[in-house]
Amino acid sequence: MTMDWGLERKFCQMEATLSVTDGMQVEGYASLFGDRDRGGDVVQPGAYAGSLARLSAEGRQVKMLWQHDPAQPIGVWDEVREDAKGLYVKGRLLDSVEKAREAAALIAAKAIDGLSIGYRTVKAMKNDKGARLLQELELWEVSLVTFPMLPSARVMAKGDDPQLEQALRELAAGFEAARQEMAQQ
Repeated sequence: MTMDWGLERKFCQMEATLSVTDGMQVEGYASLFGDRDRGGDVVQPGAYAGSLARLSAEGRQVKMLWQHDPAQPIGVWDEVREDAKGLYVKGRLLDSVEKAREAAALIAAKAIDGLSIGYRTVKAMKNDKGARLLQELELWEVSLVTFPMLPSARVMAKGDDPQLEQALRELAAGFEAARQEMAQQ
């Protein structure tokens, strides 16, 4: 049984990329600033700064998980930072962990291509268009995920096929539509 911990999750937007080198090194953007998601949220620049500073001061780090499951850490994020674009992450899958080896194989086969963050909202406000502007977030983890919630919420591994990319977007959109329909019942 996995614990939810009450964390919110947000999937990375389209233009972010996940690159994999040497089979176990991963890097990319786990969150982009300024893009409104289907939940009406927009992450603002600086939203992670306080959390990253606290983690650093306490000698802790953002966790790398498999599918947001706290029982399945699969690697370490060696670098997590904000830049003008969003939340950049760089780390390595641990080859001594079976699930990490599986994740590396799935990424190489292009069966996995998503990054998603797990966080708690510390400070937010609504704008005049109804979007929730996320101003300060407590970042807990960045996960490798199979299906990003949003059609545009996917990351790409080097050499991706544009037709495969479109097919996966459509599949993700179908899953999101089904999830929303089930939530309304």
